[in-house]
Amino acid sequence: MSSGTLEPPPLVLKHLQEDDLTEECKDLMRSLPTADQGFLYQYQGSWIPRSFMQGLLSFNKHFQAHDTDILLVTFPKVGTTWLKSILFSLLNRVRYDPNAQQHPLLTTHPHELVPILEIDIYGGKQVLELTHLTSPRLLSTHLPYSLLTRSVKDSMCKIVYLCRNPKDTFVSLWHFQNNTRVNRGMNPSTIEQDFDNFSNGISPYGPYWDHVMSYWKESLEKSKKIFFLEYEKMKEQPTICLKKLAEFLDCAFSPEEEVKNVVNDIVRLCSFENLSNLEVNKNGKYLAANKAAFFRRGEVGDWKNHLTAEMSETLDRITEEKFHSVGLKF
Repeated sequence: MSSGTLEPPPLVLKHLQEDDLTEECKDLMRSLPTADQGFLYQYQGSWIPRSFMQGLLSFNKHFQAHDTDILLVTFPKVGTTWLKSILFSLLNRVRYDPNAQQHPLLTTHPHELVPILEIDIYGGKQVLELTHLTSPRLLSTHLPYSLLTRSVKDSMCKIVYLCRNPKDTFVSLWHFQNNTRVNRGMNPSTIEQDFDNFSNGISPYGPYWDHVMSYWKESLEKSKKIFFLEYEKMKEQPTICLKKLAEFLDCAFSPEEEVKNVVNDIVRLCSFENLSNLEVNKNGKYLAANKAAFFRRGEVGDWKNHLTAEMSETLDRITEEKFHSVGLKF
């Protein structure tokens, strides 16, 4: 039942600095198209943030998936932090009672418990070892399906994919990117500027629609390998979704756990209200963002407070065009 996630004190996560770039990475980046003031590089059809290019190359070169691995995959700002906490609690519920006062989630940010492969593990010249993690290893990535290693695709490791309505995804991404821009000493972007980029497919790990569709198609063909989750359904029916997720990961709740309401305990522990009010998630930084920026609102439909009618119609039209043929609706 216990997973290979990181226990406090967490692994010292390494984040890329300019002098960590290998010559191979520098040469590659010089050959790639850029966007968003040089922050994004177009690599094999996807826009990868500059600071994660080294990690992507190292990930592709070094990562070997285990059949028991569990990989959480998300497009940025779709509920990644929330699902990291849920997966960590679910897989470690025997080791850590969800009601325990010493639960790791009460003292450690979710992103420090479930590392991102191309950022935390492979983001520097020196690759961090994963050998100390016990099975199953719980890891995460923002990479589109096309950029996953062959070992991930060919192994029996399981993928949990979370998507979110493109309107709420964009609004959350805009707020988050401005937080990181300000922390880097840059000027924030207007919502109009970022909207034009997003709707044209230019965003971290974008295009958004290609990212979602690649995993949706794979989940239809490989339902035992890829579990496709929607943020809105998770918010509406958290206990039902959590039970299905546990079954997919071969760690279904026992009758005894059902009687003890362990499912509800995990939902409560990992709720936005609970996590966002913890001191560990209010102070400090992860990457270039304030930790509090990972807990902005977490609401369904917040886009209505930010997007014009024209913006809404634009995203609706693009979504219909992109997803209609594969039967994916929001």
